[in-house]
Amino acid sequence: MTTIQDIADKMGVSKSTVSKALNDAPDISEALRKQVLETAVALGYTKLRRYKKPTKKVCIIIEKENMRYQEPHHFAYDILVGFRQMAEPAGFDVEIVPVDIKTQRSQHYDVFMLKHDYIGAFVVGFSLSDPWIQDFKISRTPAVLFDNYIVGNPSTAYVGIDNEEGMELAVSYLAGLGHRKIAYLGVDNSLVFSADRKTGYMTALISHGLTVQPEYCIEVPAASQNEFQELRKLLLSEERPTAVLVSDDILEKHLPRFLENGITAIICNQDTLASATLTQCQQLGFQVPDDISIIGFDDLPIAACTSPPLTTIRQDRLELGKSGFFALSSLLNHIPISTYLLHAQLIQRESTRKIPL
Repeated sequence: MTTIQDIADKMGVSKSTVSKALNDAPDISEALRKQVLETAVALGYTKLRRYKKPTKKVCIIIEKENMRYQEPHHFAYDILVGFRQMAEPAGFDVEIVPVDIKTQRSQHYDVFMLKHDYIGAFVVGFSLSDPWIQDFKISRTPAVLFDNYIVGNPSTAYVGIDNEEGMELAVSYLAGLGHRKIAYLGVDNSLVFSADRKTGYMTALISHGLTVQPEYCIEVPAASQNEFQELRKLLLSEERPTAVLVSDDILEKHLPRFLENGITAIICNQDTLASATLTQCQQLGFQVPDDISIIGFDDLPIAACTSPPLTTIRQDRLELGKSGFFALSSLLNHIPISTYLLHAQLIQRESTRKIPL
């Protein structure tokens, strides 16, 4: 294993200088401290003293621009609670670390972890465009990613629900109600689940003997996410608006085409999109579910509050948080777990109905 002396020899400085830099001594410049940390990471150094502490430090890293977590009605709130419910009784000190792109660009993930004395991380809310996603491909500090998958690095793992199974549940339920023309409306936000949910939808159609029509499978490009972030904030606020304005080039472009071509059901890959779709259908003069059935995905708190309440696919966020700890614990014990998926669950409410004979 790499020692402090190895780092000192590599840099041509004294062992005491390296030790001071690693322990945040005040008489070491920030430039030198940064150089020592980067050299330590490059050589694969781990602070052994961390494992001698009665409490071991891990963190939940949240991309604060993409994910809300502070209040019980926020999507990530229960995920964090579930992780802490398992980690803290096991002797881990858990810190919540919100980051943005600027933070990620300022230093490598491994350097950040070594600097703050964290032995592992549960990573929530990252998109494929985030700088640390590239770091995770070669990082050595254990990291468990929620809804993102890194190939080929035994120090990373992926936790989520089985999104393809979730889409199979949605399609199977609608097919059982007599629906034969089922459209898909999704938001491509550069997360693994976007592709998995689309794939699951198309595979499920085929398995039920239904025709896959590319024009009935629409994804909103990632460039349109700003409006949907604003939509998410509105829908998750304590005072939910009675109507939501949605981009003209999204719903108003595609919904009339769906409805004119005899589509009887729409599956949306997020509840926020499903809620907006429901509202837009009503504004176009169509009744939900009499004229069109709508299914969402995630079972956010808003799903039970729409009018009518939204049928959706539930992610058990408390269990996802617990699974994040199980996966991280495996990595910390040198068990190279790759993927930890939970089963999805169909929640039936009033936005879907059986097609009359």
